[in-house]
Amino acid sequence: MSREEEIISIVSQKKKIEVNELSKLLNVSKVTIRKDLDKLEARGLLHRQHGFALLNNLDDINYRLAHNYDLKRKIALEASKIVRDGEVVMIESGSTCALLAEELAFNRNEITIITNSCFIASYIRKAESVKVILVGGEYQKGSQVNVGPLVKLVINEFHVNKLFVGIDGFDQKRGFTGSDLTRCDTTRTLATAADQTIILTDSSKFSQNGVITEFGFDEISQVFTDPGIDQASSSFLNEKGIQVTTI
Repeated sequence: MSREEEIISIVSQKKKIEVNELSKLLNVSKVTIRKDLDKLEARGLLHRQHGFALLNNLDDINYRLAHNYDLKRKIALEASKIVRDGEVVMIESGSTCALLAEELAFNRNEITIITNSCFIASYIRKAESVKVILVGGEYQKGSQVNVGPLVKLVINEFHVNKLFVGIDGFDQKRGFTGSDLTRCDTTRTLATAADQTIILTDSSKFSQNGVITEFGFDEISQVFTDPGIDQASSSFLNEKGIQVTTI
């Protein structure tokens, strides 16, 4: 784990911590910690305030990105292995999806990313070799994602092999679930333009149950998650023909 990842992990646990305490915990100078925090704040992962490092607002996607950052990054790195140089992929909004987009943008050649996430488009804007196509629509401020009927008008013009999405929950009867009706409807629209829909999620989502059914089991080809997924859920998905890959 890099020092920046250690900082994110510590701040995620404590919610708020003094710069001096971070310096002692990581055995580096306060100047070094401040430089690390400057970088993390520029990426939107943390917030600085009067000698403290803080997590972002709980409703903000930046908070979700910092929460379990190391785990989500490992999932994203594993999922990135199935994307080739020069490929066009579609990536829906979400924290693990943002980390996948970052990996592809900075460590692959000539990747094109189609997304409805303004956050992702901004997050990877400094990558030189990536081409980003941002799908417009009604803007949701908290998740920084475009949703609604305008997405449907545009998405018919595209076709990709892979769509990467996140989920909010899982139900053996209803399928993969979400918490926002409009966002779920938009994600299903994106899936109509892809040969495969692939889920990236940490294992905690398999013990949660979202309000809205987002995808049936026959609509998902693969799931990338961590070893924390319970054996019953993993076996169930395998029986449904869904490949489960753990980091």
